[in-house]
Amino acid sequence: GSARTARLPSVLEVIYLIFNEGYAATSGEDPIRPGLCLEALRLGRILAGLLPDDVEVFGLLALMEFQASRLSARIDPDGALVPLSAQDRTRWDQLLIHRGLDALAHIETLGPPEAGWGPYVLQAALAACHARARSAAETDWPRIAGLYDALRRVAPSPVIDLNRAIAHSMAYGPETGLALLEQLAGEPALRDYAPLPAARGDMLL
Repeated sequence: GSARTARLPSVLEVIYLIFNEGYAATSGEDPIRPGLCLEALRLGRILAGLLPDDVEVFGLLALMEFQASRLSARIDPDGALVPLSAQDRTRWDQLLIHRGLDALAHIETLGPPEAGWGPYVLQAALAACHARARSAAETDWPRIAGLYDALRRVAPSPVIDLNRAIAHSMAYGPETGLALLEQLAGEPALRDYAPLPAARGDMLL
């Protein structure tokens, strides 16, 4: 009852942690664990049925649907992870993509303006940009950059700042991205975070 509102963010966080452990396993021999992703999706769909008017519940559900749609394309025949830009998009699960788009459409019927979206809805909107692009070259990077600007305001973190810099680099050129990366040079949380020098190297190239 009255405690549900206070407890819901923790429930959403745990469900997303389960999903992420399946999407990019932190232990074990397998880089992905699809069973965990499916369990998180099952829980997310149950929660959406119980709370049909909660925007962030549907944001998390949409986000997981979009990310799960790419699972079969994330691993190459040798077992290595395939980056998003190199994935075979014909292997993406279109049913899951449509479910994600339906969840986003439901959010829009609830009436919250985009400026008031929370972190799960914003991440789902980011994932939708990739899901809608028929190829990596057709990705709407200006839209993604703008969504990262909004995400940074509602859920600030060094990793989001790094992703934002990459998005701005893709949208507006490597010089823009490098300038944003320069602001993260002394960030303690990114000191041993491999994607930071990798992103910088890619922009310099």
